Amino acid sequence: MRHLLQPESWDSLKSGLAERSQPAFRAAQIRKWVFEGRAESFEAMSDLPKSLRADLAVEFQLWTSKVVRHLTSDDGTEKLLLELSDGGKIECVLLREDDRRSICISTQVGCAMGCVFCASGLDGVDRNLTSGEIVEQMLLLQRLLPEGERLSHIVVMGMGEPLANLDSLLPALDEASDETGLGISHRRITISTVGLPKQIHRLCELNTRYHLAVSLHAPSDELRNQIVPVNKNIGLADILAAADRYFEVSGRRLTFEYVLLAGLNDQPQHARELAARLRGRTALLNVIPYNPVAGLPYVTPSPGAINRFRDILIDAGINVKFRQRKGDAINAACGQLRRSQPPLVTIG
Repeated sequence: MRHLLQPESWDSLKSGLAERSQPAFRAAQIRKWVFEGRAESFEAMSDLPKSLRADLAVEFQLWTSKVVRHLTSDDGTEKLLLELSDGGKIECVLLREDDRRSICISTQVGCAMGCVFCASGLDGVDRNLTSGEIVEQMLLLQRLLPEGERLSHIVVMGMGEPLANLDSLLPALDEASDETGLGISHRRITISTVGLPKQIHRLCELNTRYHLAVSLHAPSDELRNQIVPVNKNIGLADILAAADRYFEVSGRRLTFEYVLLAGLNDQPQHARELAARLRGRTALLNVIPYNPVAGLPYVTPSPGAINRFRDILIDAGINVKFRQRKGDAINAACGQLRRSQPPLVTIG
């Protein structure tokens, strides 16, 4: 049985419909049910002939994962822990802020990048997600919205390193941005990466138009090697050069991410070094005070340390934003829910 949400399955569907002498518009009807109608099953597609609905249920699988936990926070953040068909578990998040309805999705089961503060990579990487499994996260999160609300933004910043799974990610994002899919503009989709220059250059060659967010977490190779071990094989200079090329090709302003860890990368000298690295670039620096993970020794910096860090960057002319942490009460940072004990409150 084929997964209908795999991009190539739509071609199989069209040919199958033709073989059954079904009119060509049936494929468009089915896509509308999936992406706009939020259909839970083929049976729910009420404007299709009953016999066709039955045939589709035999030939195609609409959902391959199941929701094993669904948590909600007072700030409107919702998080799903999904169990895949092979037993692997991934996480995805819906965030509400004013009129924005953003989702954060995963690309791998686990992660191989080894960032020392991150829950996603504590057990390494199991496998890449398929394109259909990536699209499925989008649709399951969309179903959390009331009728009349639509997803507005996608951030590929969940479990895994997105650029390590481009072959599955890019077709999934094509579905998200397609007018017959979710219809989300390229400029409202952000791919986050720890910084893999070869893959960033591939994005340039493919002329993708998504926003790129590069997770730095340190202003020097010496410190970044401690925080992001994979940096030992790459280096900040190559990462920044690849990011600069992406900006030139895409015209999209770069975003640099920096998780602030108390006593490790939050000191005034770090802020000054970071400002020197980024000065002159058309970029936004997104600073995120650390969201603690049970079992790891890292903690959130004090308000004083955060303010000092901010002031130095602003005085240096850096375009900086300090992100408000959301969903702390539901382990919203990627990888936390998968590793946590059963929560006190489970919704759904």
